[in-house]
Amino acid sequence: MARLASLFHGKEFYLFLNISFLLLLSFYLASQFYPSDSHFQLNQFKQSSSNITSFKILYESTDQDAGCSNLHRYHDYKAKCAYLRSEKGCQPEGYIDYLQLFYCNCGRYPILGYTVLVLWFIVLFYLLGNTTADYFCSSLDRLSIVLKLSPAIAGATLLSLGNGAPDVFSSIVSFVGTGAGEVGLNSILGGAFFVSSIVAGIISILVGPHKISIDKSSFIRDTVFFLLVLSSLLLILLIGRINLWGAITFVSLYFVYVLFVATTHFCNLFPRSPILPSTRSLLAHETEGFNDLGVPLVAYVDEEILIPNGKDGILVDGDNLVSPTCYYFGLFLLILDLPLYLPRRLTIPVVSEERWSKPYAVISVTLAPLLLTALWNSQGGDSSGPKTGLLIYIIGGLAGITFGVLAYVTTDNSNPPKKYLLPWLVGGFLMSVTWTYVIAEELVALLVSIGHVFRINPSILGLTVLAWGNSLGDLIADIALAVNGGPDGVQVAISGCYAGPIFNTLMGLGLSFVFSAWHAYPSSFIIPRDSSLYETLGFLMCGLLWALAVLPNKRMRIDRTLGAGLLVLYICFLSLRLARETGLLQLHGSASSIVP
Repeated sequence: MARLASLFHGKEFYLFLNISFLLLLSFYLASQFYPSDSHFQLNQFKQSSSNITSFKILYESTDQDAGCSNLHRYHDYKAKCAYLRSEKGCQPEGYIDYLQLFYCNCGRYPILGYTVLVLWFIVLFYLLGNTTADYFCSSLDRLSIVLKLSPAIAGATLLSLGNGAPDVFSSIVSFVGTGAGEVGLNSILGGAFFVSSIVAGIISILVGPHKISIDKSSFIRDTVFFLLVLSSLLLILLIGRINLWGAITFVSLYFVYVLFVATTHFCNLFPRSPILPSTRSLLAHETEGFNDLGVPLVAYVDEEILIPNGKDGILVDGDNLVSPTCYYFGLFLLILDLPLYLPRRLTIPVVSEERWSKPYAVISVTLAPLLLTALWNSQGGDSSGPKTGLLIYIIGGLAGITFGVLAYVTTDNSNPPKKYLLPWLVGGFLMSVTWTYVIAEELVALLVSIGHVFRINPSILGLTVLAWGNSLGDLIADIALAVNGGPDGVQVAISGCYAGPIFNTLMGLGLSFVFSAWHAYPSSFIIPRDSSLYETLGFLMCGLLWALAVLPNKRMRIDRTLGAGLLVLYICFLSLRLARETGLLQLHGSASSIVP
């Protein structure tokens, strides 16, 4: 675990991400300015239009929502490229058309295409977790202090939101942004199953010999409520549709849970630490030199102050000398460290003591409205004319200039603002939400494209890759807390294994249902049909029932029996799903065709 954590914390990994981002950006820009021979491919494709016409007549009546599922009926990459350009169902849901990038620009060199997709997937995953950890969670922590929330309320609301933000935004994007609702469903349930079985199971095995007991009332409260949530979700899936009021009712279950937590806290039935596992422990990384007060953008190299010293060399910390070559090489490395850092730092207001910088604060409040207007115009597409788009840009520019002047006049160089702190925190919260949503939208779109390229059902990728990636922080943080935190640490870690999935399920899927039902109002929103969701729910509920059966009989002592059972359940579930996807196990119907 230490090696994995050091990998994400290490500057080498961060430098690798920045270099990868620069290479990917250069490749993308080159592909836009020097496109492939698309006209030749399109003309060649049109010559076989009779095949396409007959193909559409054959499948149009039975597969209206096929999208790009017919892509692999063409074996030549040129034909696939032309098909992507002519098929409306293959239009990108994100900002980048990954399928055209793979087949049209990298068609002759598929290894290059695979490398581009994998590297960009790693970069997006890092950005999603790091934005949540360094910006989203920071705003939530300060908001809980300013709003004077009790530890129980803060832990059950704001901290849970910070921990589950990647899952929540990925789910919302999959329903609203990309229309791949099955990815969101599988990602949320897959993450919940992973945390409540793998994470809880590993914790139980590691701390089992110490014979540590946990609180019975809180454990039963969390597991029973989680079973109630899953039963409600099962009912929604069986019905196959949900209206706006039903979606709002599903979301409101989380506020009922918060009420239970607050009640037990205020009645002193179970006073406990408000700490919950946070992805910040895994993905929180920023260049320390950027966080000092009022320093220029390029001022430090490897946390050591470099001072020119004539021809002899450069002083490091005012004492040791380094050659000018090393100095400029260090500056070069520092510049490479900027691409992933600056865009977010220059658009998300940060007012924490350790990261305060007045230049960054003024620039961020100035550029934030411009970023929002640019995103608004990009989402509007052709619905708004050029005059409307220009007017929106003018309004955003004027708002940014106004906020920038106010920030410059009312803030100090050395300390963050003490008065009117709430608007700063709200602005930082909204901009971190914006960045998280945009990154999640691009990540889900990339995941769907990868599914098309590798001929893998995107729901499987959501169940495994997306769920595991979003839960990796919980895995490391919970295990570290349980191993090093004593009995209280074990209690908090086990509670997080159930409280976190409750939040993700109710808010992640609940808000997705609310937005989708609102869009379909007054009609009901049709839930994506995926029979494999019943398997996931069944195994997940079996894991909860196993924990409810074992722990009370063991006098609430965490032992290896609990952990072994949870691990076996998850391995059996994963083996069954993979066997079905690979064709080793054939069942009647398919995940996309079975109607409950």
